[in-house]
Amino acid sequence: EVQLVESGGGLVQAGGSLRLACAHSGFTFDDYAIGWLRQAPGKEREGVTCISSSDGSTYYADSVKGRFTISSDNAKNTVYLQMNNLKPEDTAVYYCAAESYGSSCLGEYDYWGQGTQVTVSS
Repeated sequence: EVQLVESGGGLVQAGGSLRLACAHSGFTFDDYAIGWLRQAPGKEREGVTCISSSDGSTYYADSVKGRFTISSDNAKNTVYLQMNNLKPEDTAVYYCAAESYGSSCLGEYDYWGQGTQVTVSS
């Protein structure tokens, strides 16, 4: 059974940092991509970043470039999202998700974690 479990959310002041973790297990596919997405109240879900398992390529939304960094520790089956210089507009539920049909970060996720809340106060 595929599982993705997020952790690391919380409350932080603007300008602060948080690191989210996505521990994944049960993968039976060789090539995949892991992405972080977020959804703020009253807004549509948006993709934040993604990392490819095949070559480590990363992709970022313009709104987080230069502030967020995605990384993967394959030995721990964990993907991290380091978030620096957080802004109130980053407040959202953050989800990690897996794309199992390839590793191209197409945004076609078929497995999801339960989400973790990130709140940035001004």
